[in-house]
Amino acid sequence: MRGRRWRVVVLGLALVYFLVPLLSAAEFSLRIPGGGYGVANYLTIFGDEVLLSSLLVSLQIAVVTAVLVLLLVVPTAVWVRLRFPAAAALLESATILPIVVPPVVMAAGIAFVQANLGGPVFRTLFASSFTALTPFYVVLALPFAYRAVDNGLAAVPLRTLVEAARNLGASLPVALWRVVLPAIRSAVLGAAFLTLALVLGEIVIARILLYGDTFPVAIVEVGRSQAGVAVALTLASLVLTWLLLLAVSFAGSSRRSTP
Repeated sequence: MRGRRWRVVVLGLALVYFLVPLLSAAEFSLRIPGGGYGVANYLTIFGDEVLLSSLLVSLQIAVVTAVLVLLLVVPTAVWVRLRFPAAAALLESATILPIVVPPVVMAAGIAFVQANLGGPVFRTLFASSFTALTPFYVVLALPFAYRAVDNGLAAVPLRTLVEAARNLGASLPVALWRVVLPAIRSAVLGAAFLTLALVLGEIVIARILLYGDTFPVAIVEVGRSQAGVAVALTLASLVLTWLLLLAVSFAGSSRRSTP
């Protein structure tokens, strides 16, 4: 009985800790400058072409980054588990490096390259935020995506699935596409979701490299003059993230319940 009371107390404190700031932010985002409450701040989001264009740019970067990360992580994780399981520890250590190196340090190094190295390759790379930020966001997302995919592979009999597919005449790419990927679909979706969330929330590299057409930078710029709109944007982004998380969870649960 005493343990149950403590659980209720801890749960209540956690709810207060998380819900009070969210409710306060929601109340602030609904305030109207002249007094009273309304949804004017949220309507401003849909009427601001700068915000919508920055959101579109960030979504494009996020989708391409997620695709590139999955193309790198999934075949590599499967190959290591099947052919070189002894190299798994080395690969895990390598994927942790982007977490060890702070984004500010990485952005400072990228800014030095941007300012001092010329040539057609670097000019093309830094010509737009899409080409400049995508490769570095891929590096930042690798640790999270690799861990999610590796956990998914650890939960399925990978070698048995691949050998069964190969015995039935499938090549290794076909086995990976038609057998392994459906088995780890929830893990792959989780990795994609983590990548999307990282790109939609990363501001350090974009800010230091002076790319102001991304969504996180646009939120900061709007917040300087329109605090209510900035808070509304933040809440809308949070709701979008929750919806994506629910979609990933639903996809994974529906896959497990399929006979």
